[in-house]
Amino acid sequence: MTYDLVIVGGGIGGSALAAVMARAGRKVLLLEKSEHYEDRVRGEWIAPWGVTETKRLGLYALLMSAGGHHITDHVTYDESLAPADCEAAPLPLGIFAADVPGPLCLGHPRHCQTLYDAALAEGATCLRPVIVDAITLGANPSVTYTHNGAQHTAHAPLIVGAEGRQSEVRAAAGIPLHQDKPHHWFAGLLVENVKGWNPTRQAIGTEDNFGFLAFPQGGDRVRVYGGYALEEKGRFNGEDGARRFLEAFRMSCAPDNAALAAGTPAGPLFSYFNNDSWTDEPFAQGCVLIGDAAGWNDPINGLGLSITYRDVRMVSDILMETPAGVAPNFAPYAEERAERMRRLRFAGRLQATLDMEFGEAARERRRSYHERKAADPTLGLHGIAIMAGPENAPPEIFTEAHRARVLGLELA
Repeated sequence: MTYDLVIVGGGIGGSALAAVMARAGRKVLLLEKSEHYEDRVRGEWIAPWGVTETKRLGLYALLMSAGGHHITDHVTYDESLAPADCEAAPLPLGIFAADVPGPLCLGHPRHCQTLYDAALAEGATCLRPVIVDAITLGANPSVTYTHNGAQHTAHAPLIVGAEGRQSEVRAAAGIPLHQDKPHHWFAGLLVENVKGWNPTRQAIGTEDNFGFLAFPQGGDRVRVYGGYALEEKGRFNGEDGARRFLEAFRMSCAPDNAALAAGTPAGPLFSYFNNDSWTDEPFAQGCVLIGDAAGWNDPINGLGLSITYRDVRMVSDILMETPAGVAPNFAPYAEERAERMRRLRFAGRLQATLDMEFGEAARERRRSYHERKAADPTLGLHGIAIMAGPENAPPEIFTEAHRARVLGLELA
């Protein structure tokens, strides 16, 4: 029961890391609590910079063989804009990363299972369902777990926390998790039997008291999200909540949304807060955190998978470069991740202010922004951070001066 590393959490981050490290010849134990992967209403869109990370990890071809679907253009709608004008010049999404035609979509349960199976195929020991009973860190790390009714203890020089927002590894390490205040509610739903939506086009738009996002998944399936005000907490509660949610997509500013509204719910409707969370240092003696366990970005940016794949790539590079018997140095990973998440928090807050605030003042702010951005495209440079990666956007855009310029505000 001794391994090179034990990974707690067999979702996308944990399974990807297990596959990469097992392929490199490391003895890996992967522990997953669920018996079957379920639709969690998140984690199905990889930004172009995240797709590049899957290529660097040697996983891109695997994801494509599992049904990966590229989106190649983007349209932004708004109640202040004519639909025909919005659709006349869609943004090509192949411009943000070399040899990447655009974001990559793959259903979350299939995505998880594909990587879990890959980890098994590469030689990792993969167990599910597992109950983690105890985690010991420090100089002699171990995980005690129950599988098939029997309790075991596995030892390894490193325990990886990849089990999401309620990370037990993070708790065992005593690593503080910081969170900002929620800005709005965000709900998601998988829709099938969608007829008339361009399968290679994603879209975002705002009208009245609702903001939407739509990401085709291939075939007649589209993952849709909707943002609404915090005070409308129960807006889509009840047995007919999914149908009422889809009806909210019928917008004059986005006529093609009628195809989404007429679709069939193909999974659960979940609502959750939009806020960011982060850790100052996602490692401690005997452990390192990846993915949501280390903190997450506002889902309005849709970057959970891209962040996770960058984490996996950086941590696996460090582990493979570290000689046997030497403690890995995760300080460069922590430094890069802290700045990455700072920039993405900035981009998310700006995007939320523009697209997920409602009322007359917000409507006028969006109208002014779209008008000024048409004359000065630099007002939209925060989009570079989202699509091309935060390190590829000019550092001066992550300042209050730039925020004020984008939103048409006067700095004190």
